[in-house]
Amino acid sequence: MKSIKILRANILPHKVVDDEMIKLQKMRINDEINDVIILVEHPEIVTMGAKAIRDKITVDSDYKTSRVDRGGGITWHGPGQLVVYPIIKWEKNEQNIREIIGKIEELVIKTLEDCGITGYRNEEMMGVWVDNKKICSIGLAFLHWVSRHGLALNYATPEDRIESLYCCGLEKGTTTSLDKLGHTHDSEGKKIDRKRLEKALFSNIEKVLGRVPQEPLDWTV
Repeated sequence: MKSIKILRANILPHKVVDDEMIKLQKMRINDEINDVIILVEHPEIVTMGAKAIRDKITVDSDYKTSRVDRGGGITWHGPGQLVVYPIIKWEKNEQNIREIIGKIEELVIKTLEDCGITGYRNEEMMGVWVDNKKICSIGLAFLHWVSRHGLALNYATPEDRIESLYCCGLEKGTTTSLDKLGHTHDSEGKKIDRKRLEKALFSNIEKVLGRVPQEPLDWTV
């Protein structure tokens, strides 16, 4: 089974990581590197996907925005959100976009399950839901079957910042974070923070993605 490198960053601007992802994607296409997962948090920014741009979606002026080359609408990024970017070259038997998205959703569902939380899919859109609210957005872009962009899992976002947006075209308040739903601690009483979610994520990568995660490396750009 192939291994996958884990790069863990603290807080980095979205543009910085986006630029690095483009470089890593090209390197992965050329087999200069192995598969990589980036773990990071961003300062607050709202990214505008192809659908948001096409539909001329706007947000309040107190939100910084950035256009991105993934599908979908708007996605909030900021404190209290774990962002996971898989730079993966998908094998021929894996090359089905819906199935790849399904694997990313399953990774989040299994991560939540390890924390005692029931997450599930909504058949009408990508992402993961808890208690009738969306807590994880997913958006990928592919080039030669190497993925870029990824998932954003909200665990303790600032009051009303994400709830005030029409994320992915949903009504305001539909997208939220785990703490707003009362999921602040796991089934053993441990706080659900980035560290706890990363631990659960690591334990499920091999099972769900079919790749063995290496020991996480601190990553700076």
